[in-house]
Amino acid sequence: MVYTTYGSPDVLQLTQVAKPTPRDNDVLIRIHAVSANAADWHLMRGDPFLFRLVSGLLKPKNTILGADIAGRVEAVGKNVQGFRPGDAVFGDISGCGLGGFAEYVAVPEHAVIPKPASMTFEEAAAVPMAAVTALQALRDKGQIQPGHSVLIHGASGGVGTFAVQIAKWFRAEVTAVCSTRNVDLVRSIGADHVIDYTQADFTTTGQRYDLILAANGDRSIFEYKRALAPTGRYVVTGGSMAQLFQGMLLGPLLSMAGPQKLGNVAARPNQKDLAFLKELLEAGSVVPVIDRWYPLSETAEAIRYLEAGHARGKVVITVTHHE
Repeated sequence: MVYTTYGSPDVLQLTQVAKPTPRDNDVLIRIHAVSANAADWHLMRGDPFLFRLVSGLLKPKNTILGADIAGRVEAVGKNVQGFRPGDAVFGDISGCGLGGFAEYVAVPEHAVIPKPASMTFEEAAAVPMAAVTALQALRDKGQIQPGHSVLIHGASGGVGTFAVQIAKWFRAEVTAVCSTRNVDLVRSIGADHVIDYTQADFTTTGQRYDLILAANGDRSIFEYKRALAPTGRYVVTGGSMAQLFQGMLLGPLLSMAGPQKLGNVAARPNQKDLAFLKELLEAGSVVPVIDRWYPLSETAEAIRYLEAGHARGKVVITVTHHE
């Protein structure tokens, strides 16, 4: 699926391209599944404009999107030590040029790790970017501790469903915020308390939280601040542009004014963190939630559905190979 100009999902076109050739430190992966992320549609549209400073001002430099892949190693470069053809792998390739919306991709071997044997390729593809984002937001930026009162705003989305489960693994008390249709879902993955935002406003209940993770939503940073404990932390990973920019610009200023810490997290692909999450997946402590599956030819529809903002967990694209 190639795009050569910024715009709506209609810019994505199914095209025949040359099969990539792995360099000395690369593995060539035959992709079985890839998941879609908010980053894909932001890059597709070139919006916000800041994305274009990385992806290309007037047109995209990397014309194939897709970061979260799962598949089998087809060939290896001469310097590759850790993998052999036939190995099942998964990973986030956003740090090495993307390219997951395709039948094959060649990436440095450090971009992927062995797939959990008990998981399907579709389940594995749902994990890397969203789960690592949730982990880094909670553990690193949020400094989560056992017994912490944690609120997750946007608990039913890709990052949110992982965040609920990871926070429970850290033995926190988790309050999930979602819509009516997702109350049972977030409760089923471990949330201790659920707030239906159509029925109640978590910023006005008087409850204070040690950690608030905004994985979605559109609230003022001052409203989040009001719901924080005196030494609490607010971390934003998604939601509206206003919410993201307030976290980026006002968060550091508000953090200097007192013990509360507020700001964004820019998650980075990380083999060590993905390996840590693999252990949680293999233990059954974390289970990916998948809303819908689409074939590669319907990637535009997958992105359109994700962009509408109502996906429950992850949207996965399955790749059928045409030899």
